[in-house]
Amino acid sequence: MAARNILILGASYGALLAAKLQFGGHNVTLICRAPTAALINADGIRVRLPVRGRDAPVELHSKALPGSVSAASVDQVDPADYDLIGLAMQEPQYRSDGVRELLDKVALSKKPCLSIMNMPPPPYLRRIPGLNVDKLAPAYTDAAAWQNFDPALVTLASPDPQAFRPPDEPVNVLKVTLPTNFKTARFGSDEATTMLQQLQSEIEAVRFDPGDGSAIELPVKLKVHDSLFVPLAKWAMLVTGNYRCVTKDGPRAIKDAVHTDPEASRAIYDWVAELCVSLGASRDDMVPFEKYAAAAKGLVRPSSAARALFAGAENIERVDKLVQAIAAGKGLSNAVLDETVTLVDAQLKKNRSAA
Repeated sequence: MAARNILILGASYGALLAAKLQFGGHNVTLICRAPTAALINADGIRVRLPVRGRDAPVELHSKALPGSVSAASVDQVDPADYDLIGLAMQEPQYRSDGVRELLDKVALSKKPCLSIMNMPPPPYLRRIPGLNVDKLAPAYTDAAAWQNFDPALVTLASPDPQAFRPPDEPVNVLKVTLPTNFKTARFGSDEATTMLQQLQSEIEAVRFDPGDGSAIELPVKLKVHDSLFVPLAKWAMLVTGNYRCVTKDGPRAIKDAVHTDPEASRAIYDWVAELCVSLGASRDDMVPFEKYAAAAKGLVRPSSAARALFAGAENIERVDKLVQAIAAGKGLSNAVLDETVTLVDAQLKKNRSAA
């Protein structure tokens, strides 16, 4: 496949996807703040991946990979110049000055967009038959920001890999702690889906020499599925772990949110999975609780949502509120979820009052 030009809004999670796409010889531009862009343009990105059977992580340095990675600020790119656009910022960021205007240019460009947000964009949800997306607007920071997108050209990847920027290192470094796959739904467009499938094949084929002459297979693949609901398997994980990191006394680790009371966690997890089934998902689209619970044992930090909330954020992604609203549209409710939404609402209100 000829080299593609790919634009990714967001340079944290976006860096992980960018590094994987480079192996196909593609040219990736990351949208980020000007100081971060300057560092990336000077030194590239450095993504550290744990690899089974190796004691130390493998570092992917963009300067040493095929293809290219560069960075720019919001006013330096034209979405029409790209073949694929990745949406890798958190949902509240899309209403900030400059980003909001770029997002609208992305919509009007009619280029295929791959979202790797926890919060599915409204145009993606419009692809689910029978779902009243307009009634879900209160769960979004600015639902109107997405009004010009063509749903057939928006798809979603479940951001299952866990990664963070180490606080004691430069911002062009990303450390992956849970190297799972980006599980992606096909586009409504066949042509755009074919492009995704080609990218999947390239990433599958990668064998990397970490400097010792070996050729190792790298984790974190792109997996394209026909089902719209495969990426929504993340909802049960988020509601069970990430948002239940929020307590009246402050944040707790995802591990503790899940394993302090495993049976309560199983109950809310299965309830969210059944909600997805009621929307049209197959049970095979969902991840079994046991698999998630095993992975959660290694998640020893609070979720990014909880950390942001207790650091004073005035807006965070509200998958908890989105799931609650979807359930309400079906006449359903869950006391554990309602309590979580109330706790998050209260902390946001406190943060906004302080601001």
